[in-house]
Amino acid sequence: MASLNYKHLRYFWMVAKCGAIARACEQLHLTPQAVSGQLRELEDSLGIELFRRAGRGLELTDAGRRILSYAEEIFAIGDELLEVARDQTMTQSLPFAVGIADSVPKSVALRLVEPVLHLPEAVRLICREGRLTGLLADLAVHRLDMVIADRPMPANLNVRGYSHPLGESDLTVFAAPALLAGLDASFPEMLNGAPFLMPGDDVAIRLRLEQWFEGSRLHPRIVGEFDDSALLKSFGQAGAGLFVAPTAIAAFVSDQYRVRAVGRIDSIAEQLFAITTERRLSHPAIVAIIQVARDQVFGATTRAPRRSSKAPQEQAQTLLPPAGSRARSRSPGKDS
Repeated sequence: MASLNYKHLRYFWMVAKCGAIARACEQLHLTPQAVSGQLRELEDSLGIELFRRAGRGLELTDAGRRILSYAEEIFAIGDELLEVARDQTMTQSLPFAVGIADSVPKSVALRLVEPVLHLPEAVRLICREGRLTGLLADLAVHRLDMVIADRPMPANLNVRGYSHPLGESDLTVFAAPALLAGLDASFPEMLNGAPFLMPGDDVAIRLRLEQWFEGSRLHPRIVGEFDDSALLKSFGQAGAGLFVAPTAIAAFVSDQYRVRAVGRIDSIAEQLFAITTERRLSHPAIVAIIQVARDQVFGATTRAPRRSSKAPQEQAQTLLPPAGSRARSRSPGKDS
């Protein structure tokens, strides 16, 4: 079987990037005849057509686009090899690339991933953030070692992966003190007509939260929707609306964003999963993340028992008394 000529592949990659042989020749410092000849040899060796004419330029065929994706990965790995060769200190650390879905709370991701930097074995941490489908595509071609998501591996994607539960937490509702002062009712009735910040459509708990509102006959005024959980909390800190976050990080959210917990929804669980291409986990960083999740992040949170025989509204726990009683119990000149 004929071996791949990487010099020809480099010429193809450069022409594909430039969109024309003439512009590629300027970068390669070669004549158009030489590059055209090398491209024809590559096409002959692969048995496929890589380009077709489009006006005065060239465009990739479907097969050419597939070959380009492989070429991108090959030369990216080559660049990484050169970086390692130039910096010998990098050879002493184990690279670990983790993808974090947009829908995962950033404060939870920090608590899960940060301990990786303190492993006995030196680890070079690479974090990527984005939509779950894009991250899983990178996982499939081994650009990522693991993806942290708020849902298991989707069944409709043609990607081989395994979902490892990290833990789950019910939800706590938060409000800025200034916003809370204007709400007279107790939780959860205070949500009626109150401004509320909803997670975006890509967040797994979005649908369950809407169903809980409907089942509880609660009608908050949705003033914003956010895919990014950190941005949502920042708006909540500014008093734009009430919002939810996992109870597992309730203390952190209250302290970091200077908001108050007003109630707990124990009938909705936010779940997190580690998605990998391996069923058995061997990477020390992945093992550490799963251990931290189960022992510290979620293990310390006790979820209230499910009470399926009661209405959803009865499954909400009030963490603050009604506004009137708060005002009466407040010491003069001091905000409780």
